[in-house]
Amino acid sequence: MPIQRNSAANKQLAAKTIIVTCEHGGNRIPTAWRPLFRGAADVLQSHRGWDPGALKLAREFAAQVQAPLFCSETSRLLIELNRSIGHPRLFSEFTSQLPRQHQQQLIDTFYLPYRHQVSSHIAGFIHKGSDVLHISVHSFTPVWNGQRRTTSIGLLYDPRRPQERDLCQQWKKQLQNMAPHYTIHSNQPYRGIADGFTTHLRKQHLAIPAGHKSGSAGCYAGIEIEVNQSLIESATSTQI
Repeated sequence: MPIQRNSAANKQLAAKTIIVTCEHGGNRIPTAWRPLFRGAADVLQSHRGWDPGALKLAREFAAQVQAPLFCSETSRLLIELNRSIGHPRLFSEFTSQLPRQHQQQLIDTFYLPYRHQVSSHIAGFIHKGSDVLHISVHSFTPVWNGQRRTTSIGLLYDPRRPQERDLCQQWKKQLQNMAPHYTIHSNQPYRGIADGFTTHLRKQHLAIPAGHKSGSAGCYAGIEIEVNQSLIESATSTQI
C-alpha cells in the first residue's frame, strides 16, 4: 500500500497518530489447544485459518508510515479477534462446542489481551489530544462460493465519518493512478460498518470531523484495508 509524497492522502496521514493492526496474521495453535485441531492442517493453512500475506503487508506499511504495529499470529479458528463477543462467528466449528468455561478461557487468554492492548494505546493518544488513524490490514480469498471476486484492494470505512470517507476517496484515486490495472473498491468485498474491531472502536471514540484541528481531546478514524490474496506473494505460516 504505497503512499506518494505530497499526495492529499499522505498529508492527512502525516497529520495524525497512526496505529497499524493485523488481527489475522498467522495460523498458529498454542500447544494446549492443538488436540482440537487434529487433522485440520489443510483448513488452518487455508484462508479460513488466517489472512495469508496480511502480516507482511502490515509490517511494510507500518515501517513506511513509522507507526506501531499490533498483530496476532494465532489462528482465527481458535477465536476470531475481529468479531464482537456474542457474534455467532466468534468461535469456529472447532471451538464453538467447547464448555463455556473453556470458551471464556480463550476470551481471557487471547481475545481480551489483544483488544485491550490496542484499545489502550489508542485511548492514550486520544486523551492527550491526538487524532488517531487506525489501519487494520487484512487479505481475502480471490474466490468465494465459486465466484471470482473482482476487487483487487478494498478500503473499508464508515461513510458517515467524514475523515474516513475523504481519506479513502483520496487513497482510492492515488492507488488507481499508481496501479491502473488494479480494481480499487470502497466498502468491498465487505461493508465497512459490519461487525469488526474498527466498528467497535468507533463506538468508543468520537469521529474526526472534516476540517478538525486537534484540541483538548482527540478523535478516532478506523479503516480496514482488504487485499486480494492473488496479489500477494505465496505466504506460509507456522501452524500445529
